[in-house]
Amino acid sequence: MVLFLDFNPFDNLLCILLGISFTLWFTLLLVFIIVPAIFGVSFGIRRLYMKTLLKVFEWATRRMERGAKDKNHPLYKPFSNAIIAKEPTSLEEEIKEIRRSGSNRDLNSATEFEMSDIFYFCRRGVESIMDDEVTKRFSAEELESWNLLTRSNYNFQHISLRLTVLWGLGVVIRYGFLLPLRVTLAFTGVGLLVVLTSIIGFLPNGRMKNFLSEQVHLMCYRICVRALTAIITYHDSENKPKNGGICVANHTSPIDVIILASDGCYAMVGQIHGGLMGVIQKSMVKACPHIWFERSEVKDRHLVAKRLSDHVEDKTKLPILIFPEGTCINNTSVMMFKKGSFEIGSTVYPVAIKYDPRFGDAFWNSSQFGMVNYLLRMMSSWAIVCSVWYLPPMSREEGEDAVQFANRVKAAIARQGGLVDLLWDGGLKRGKVKDTFKEEQQKLYSKMLVGTQEDRSRS
Repeated sequence: MVLFLDFNPFDNLLCILLGISFTLWFTLLLVFIIVPAIFGVSFGIRRLYMKTLLKVFEWATRRMERGAKDKNHPLYKPFSNAIIAKEPTSLEEEIKEIRRSGSNRDLNSATEFEMSDIFYFCRRGVESIMDDEVTKRFSAEELESWNLLTRSNYNFQHISLRLTVLWGLGVVIRYGFLLPLRVTLAFTGVGLLVVLTSIIGFLPNGRMKNFLSEQVHLMCYRICVRALTAIITYHDSENKPKNGGICVANHTSPIDVIILASDGCYAMVGQIHGGLMGVIQKSMVKACPHIWFERSEVKDRHLVAKRLSDHVEDKTKLPILIFPEGTCINNTSVMMFKKGSFEIGSTVYPVAIKYDPRFGDAFWNSSQFGMVNYLLRMMSSWAIVCSVWYLPPMSREEGEDAVQFANRVKAAIARQGGLVDLLWDGGLKRGKVKDTFKEEQQKLYSKMLVGTQEDRSRS
């Protein structure tokens, strides 16, 4: 009996080409990304890539401006996102100015209340409606120049065939090449983190375990950084957080953790989750003393403060990483710091993080995008470019309460990062304005009237 085999040489050639392609893919992955991440070195490919992108963006912007000028239509929004310019004056000074401009009488002989005072509060109300300092911090920045990601200009029109072809080519590169590469790196980094930290967890506590844990965490976070094509510039590394301290930073994105942890090891603080995040947390805590809380424990301020205090008192443990804003802000401002981490009395190491929105918007609008959708947007952007400044350590001064200390640290971070320093609570992202904010204005006005009455009684 003769057995006839249906042999197709084309199928055999296809298998060989696929095998060569996968071998080449993983070889390049190993040589140019994973191995450099292990040793913390860079070949400069990402920075060359960034410079090339900048030149492409500049050309696209010039082409858009020239095309818009030829077609005689505005390219950018007529109104900017800037805050209305206001003089730094107090409530009392502004009301006195209104009284002075609306009355010829001596201010010292004025009654406790004048109808003109209403205009101050009306003006403030209108300013808040026209230029809301809070709500705009929870929406993405509007770029004036097009970064070939999305056609986000409010009145974008077809400019030229070359620009459209360039945009289409960018879509192919980002989704056909960069996205698969980045997903592969992300799974590699997270997988190695889970496996290696679980293995290290079986080692006895000691110097060797701590050393291996730090090296594994750094390696895995550096791989995850490359999964975002993150190009990070660190400034003033001599001020990096040290053991027994607390690192506080402004919060724009969940990837802030990866950005900082790729340059140094930290003890994370957070709530215990389920699913994949829970698996990662359980493996990490086996190798390093991270601080995880049960859902029922999060609102127990005394328990949280005690856990944090016990950690910082042990100078052999890693510095704690905390984002006191409690929510993500859109890379333009710093909002109110919660006072809890400033009540402990430990040395605080402020860190300012500022992203370059031209390459990709790092802000996570959690009310609009879920975590998976957000990560997909990050991995399909051109790159994540940011600067990190390590500020000198700060300690609570004599006679300074936790709120004043928090505001001083926040002001330093805002000043270094070129961010707007706001007093509003980031919790307004989902909640209503607290009555205490309203009562504060009422107390200031009442104090002004009562003070005027006391001054007249003395005279």
